Amino acid sequence: MLTTNISKQNPRNPLCPPRAPLCLSLLSPWIAHIVRYTFCGSTSMSIAVKQTPIDSFVTELRKLPDSAFDQVEQLRAFLQDTPVHPESLTSYLSWDRQHYTRNLIDKTPLYELIAICWEVGQASSVHNHKDQNCWMAVPIGRLLVENFHVVHQDFALGKSEIQATDTVEMNAAHPCAVDPLEPVHRVVNPREFNQRAVSLHVYSRPFDSCIVYSAEHGTCGEIQLHYTTQYGKPS
Repeated sequence: MLTTNISKQNPRNPLCPPRAPLCLSLLSPWIAHIVRYTFCGSTSMSIAVKQTPIDSFVTELRKLPDSAFDQVEQLRAFLQDTPVHPESLTSYLSWDRQHYTRNLIDKTPLYELIAICWEVGQASSVHNHKDQNCWMAVPIGRLLVENFHVVHQDFALGKSEIQATDTVEMNAAHPCAVDPLEPVHRVVNPREFNQRAVSLHVYSRPFDSCIVYSAEHGTCGEIQLHYTTQYGKPS
């Protein structure tokens, strides 16, 4: 049985409840948001949640004021309250057994919305988001987010030191907002989960590169980002 230990109090938000051992296989949509990576908001949600087609989701996302993208909670709550119907994503999804895919759904000067498809066992590099805000929801499957603290980094020399902090599960009931103060993380679809997953990412503002880190080699460097598909068509 897969178990996650979340016994520490959230140091950045004292309103978050203390963390306690949690059996992921018994995860309930009634539990509170529990760890640093998920900012505290409402502490429960209805079991009977109405799922939203992706086109309607985009329409509502475009109605949000610019100010909603400059802080964390309003967008996190929007993802919480507007879960996307998985079947409505079909035309935007592509799969590659060698690497996860990045599929652009919508883009404005304010944000970009991307569906990332994860085969079993795939993971991202440890990375940041170039000082931009990021929110993630998982309408299909479930994923782990591994968070890191940057002890030291020197981009000119390509050197860094990072330390793992905690690990959080994302699933249909629990979207996440990247902590602007500790944004370095990676996303993993563990083999133990034994299922494909799709995550929806809202980035504000759009960016086309990021810094990746290697804890093993103590290095860091910038990479370019690319779309696998755009608006349902190959890039």
